[in-house]
Amino acid sequence: MYPDDRKYSKDHEWVKLSGGEATIGITQYAQEQLGDVVYVELPEVGRAVKRGEIFGTIESVKAVSELFCPMSGEVTAVNADLSDYPEVVNSKPHDTWMITLKLGDPSEAEGLLDSAGYQASLG
Repeated sequence: MYPDDRKYSKDHEWVKLSGGEATIGITQYAQEQLGDVVYVELPEVGRAVKRGEIFGTIESVKAVSELFCPMSGEVTAVNADLSDYPEVVNSKPHDTWMITLKLGDPSEAEGLLDSAGYQASLG
């Protein structure tokens, strides 16, 4: 259920690393907890974010939740399609990216969980 080619945060974001970049989205578990997603607010390209900092919000019919950045860096891309089609987060959470970062400190990935560790953390 949780792809092995990513790292996972305890805040339920996934990170796909490629060179000095990270692509970030939310996990299957996160979208299940949220319910039907109706709105996603993402940062502007060029914004610097720190690990653990809020980078946006996601709103469902149940609640508004904050999105926490699992790694530090500069936002190089945002998934603009989520403005018009936020519900795709529910149907394909591991295929739906939210932001891409140019990493400030790639070693921060060592603090993230692998797929098995993340699944175990869900209890």
